This record gives sequence, C-alpha cells and structure tokens, in this order.
Amino acid sequence: MQHKVRIFSGSSNPLLAESMCEKLGAELGSVTLSRFKSGEIYVNYEESIRNCDVFIVQSLSHPINELFVELLVMIDAAKRASARTINIVVPYYGYARQERKSAPREPISAKLVADVLTTAGANRVITMDLHAPAIQGFFNIPVDHLTALDLISDYLKSLNLANPVIVSPDAGRAKTAEKLANRLDSPFAIMFKKRPAHNESIVTHVIGDVEGRTPIIIEDIIDTGSTIINVIESLKERGAEPAIVCATHGLFSGDALERLSHSHIREIVVTDSIAIVEERHERLTVLSVASMLSAAVRIIMEGGSLATMFKDAGV
Repeated sequence: MQHKVRIFSGSSNPLLAESMCEKLGAELGSVTLSRFKSGEIYVNYEESIRNCDVFIVQSLSHPINELFVELLVMIDAAKRASARTINIVVPYYGYARQERKSAPREPISAKLVADVLTTAGANRVITMDLHAPAIQGFFNIPVDHLTALDLISDYLKSLNLANPVIVSPDAGRAKTAEKLANRLDSPFAIMFKKRPAHNESIVTHVIGDVEGRTPIIIEDIIDTGSTIINVIESLKERGAEPAIVCATHGLFSGDALERLSHSHIREIVVTDSIAIVEERHERLTVLSVASMLSAAVRIIMEGGSLATMFKDAGV
C-alpha cells in the first residue's frame, strides 16, 4: 500500500478494520475516540494525515445515531487536518430502509444521511448490499456498491446441498434470489407479503415448489427476525425441509437470535459487516468481508475496475 494511505476505525467494528489492514499489509491508524460527560463526541487523530488518503471504517449499526455522529466528527476532524481525500467505508448503511415515502409526511432519511455525509466532507463511499440500490443516486460523490453474494454463494456451494431451492422472501429480493439460483443451479421461489407495521409482515402467497426441498432464504438484513420466522412457518406449512437463512447484514435487534432458535432453521449465514457482539448462536455462521473491502481499497488507490472483483460484472 502507498505510504500516504491511512486507515482508521470508528467504534462500530474495529475487528473488521484490523482484519482489512492485515490483508493490506498496513497499520491501523491511531485515533482517540472518547465522550465528554455530556455525551458529546471527541475525536483526535494521533498521527499526521496531511495530504493522505484517509479511509474511515464505520458501520451504521446499533446504536446508529451515536455511530453516525461519531462518523461525522471523524470526517470533520480529518478534513480540518488537511487529509487529501476522505473515503468512508460503511459496510452497513443505516436508514437505508427509509429510501422513499410510503405515506404522506414521512421523511426520506436515507437521502438525509447521504446529504449530511457529503456536507461533512466525505469524498467517496464504499458500502455493501444497500437495501435499495437506488440510494447510490442520493450521493453526488462516487459510491462503490459492493455485494457479498459471491461470498455467500461460495459458502453454500461448499455445503453440497442435495435438493435446494432459493427463496426470495419478497418481490424486492427476487433479482438477488435469481442470481443466487443461477450460481447454485437451483430453482427459486418467491413469496409475497404485506406489512401491517414496521418489523411485521404476513406472507400471503408463495410461487414456486418448495415441498421436500431445503429452502435457502436470501435477505439483505436480518433485524428483529420476525419476518424470517413468518417465512419459515409458511415454508414449513408447504412441506419444506429446515431452511438456511442468509443475509449480508445481521443486525439481530433485541431478542432476535433467541427468536431465530427455531426448529425449522438449519443455519443462519451472515457477514461481519456488523460486529456480532452477543453470544454466538450455535447455528450462526459469520463470513468475513475483510478481503473484499481491502481489495476494494487497493483497487481504488492503485486504479482499476471494481467489477473485476465479482463473478457478475454487472454488479
């Protein structure tokens, strides 16, 4: 890596940042992150970053508002320290589920977050599996949108499942489910549901044959787990075998992991885009995205196309 590149971690996922640095052969930058008695955030870079290309690693996970403001203060401190560029690595982009108005007088919070990050001084965003890919267009700076689909599909191939079926839990994930089905040479099914309230859903229809098959449910986020359980129950009613649940981002809010201790869930597969802080679920598999993120950093600094990282060059 060039000596003018500096990588720093916010407090959301320091282990991921350290792993990225190991793969890049770089030292993780030293930064002081602390709080005043009032709760205000204090940041101090403990080394010179003048004319450096700075990469700040920070997922907008729980507590999202605290971590978001911390990222803003880190960006501002880097800007005032004369960093040449400020690149934010946001594996999980919070507020992405509020990307449009679905009712009168609602905000579009994903756009607000994009505006604030840009105004604070970010020059580039590296993120993964946005809930709505259109969020890239909310920025007027470069956005590198990576995907964990190759990572997840390679893991699933290693399981050598006998009779799988890829299941899209809603219409919004159908395209991703189709890509995964093609990579695994498997059929796929799609579910339709309605949402009476936030974090609640009711499955209304299932299109596709799941009876006697092992469902592989592909999601971008697992939050409270309520939606997944509804999907699992619906598949069970239709004669499916115990399912494998896959998602890029494992938020696991509240008692989600306990809720997901369902007899018809064979395995839960997520990435470390969000630090898993609770005691490991016995059926939880965590795949690391450090290699992918470090490769993206290297390509950005050395020049080249990020599309070469993926099996599907259209990603």
